[in-house]
Amino acid sequence: MRILAVDYGDARTGMAVSDLSNTMPGEAWVFSGYTPEKVAEHIVSETAARNVGTIVLGYPKNMDGTAGPRAEKSEALAEIIRGLTDVPVVMWDERRTTVDAHRILTETGKRGKKRKKTVDAVAATLILEGYLNSLRNAVSDAAAPDGKISAEKK
Repeated sequence: MRILAVDYGDARTGMAVSDLSNTMPGEAWVFSGYTPEKVAEHIVSETAARNVGTIVLGYPKNMDGTAGPRAEKSEALAEIIRGLTDVPVVMWDERRTTVDAHRILTETGKRGKKRKKTVDAVAATLILEGYLNSLRNAVSDAAAPDGKISAEKK
């Protein structure tokens, strides 16, 4: 089953889905929805349509690690989603993903309206990449709990 990452915003919500092997991001897109209920319904619909087994919802903590108003909105959205589906919802620390998404788009020459339409999808992809990396690291740590690399892995 795939993993769906979500960058929840007031006007637009970015989404990115993993490939079937859950090793890298696949498609990314933006959904325009203004109410948490509509966004949650769309996320659940995409989850069913794309064979998603885990939803990773960006959790925008403040730089000092505290939960501010944006994080509270994400928590509320997670509760709505959980009421609509049995698919697990993972809250994922997404500090700086939107800043990094803007930087990436600037470096690739996207400006103005083009950037506005894609920044949330890029942010969702960064959330997904971070989550997939954490899964790979967890597998690596479990395979070598002493932190040593075996001869086969070199």
